[in-house]
Amino acid sequence: MADGRIITQLSIFVNNEPGRLAYIASVLKDCGINMHAFNLAESADFGILRAIVDDPEASYEKLKAKGVIVRKTDVIAVSIEDTPGALFMAADAFGKAGINIEYGYAYAGKSESVFYMRVNDSKKAVEVLEKAGIRLVTTGEI
Repeated sequence: MADGRIITQLSIFVNNEPGRLAYIASVLKDCGINMHAFNLAESADFGILRAIVDDPEASYEKLKAKGVIVRKTDVIAVSIEDTPGALFMAADAFGKAGINIEYGYAYAGKSESVFYMRVNDSKKAVEVLEKAGIRLVTTGEI
């Protein structure tokens, strides 16, 4: 969608060994890549650093040029209040519409909190959230 309701996330492969995250962080720094939100998921041998960044297309190219294994993934983001049950509205709307949340992570800022999530059908998810009156965060707001 050209209006920015579907956001490009970078998924960066990180070996699960001492100093490797520091190396990736140094590459991000050297490339001038600013992360607005991120999550580090691990397994026994490797991790995936999922990040919302400034200019994901240019960042992707810079990381590839440095030899970093990186993938682009579509995610959506919703504004959530810092109150009990805030996550329920989006999760319930998705459950009723048959949309699966594959994973998610949140960023809590001073003015608002944002929940980024990978779903099995991004376009349908956007429609469901809009119909439910849940505010989507767009790429222009990141």
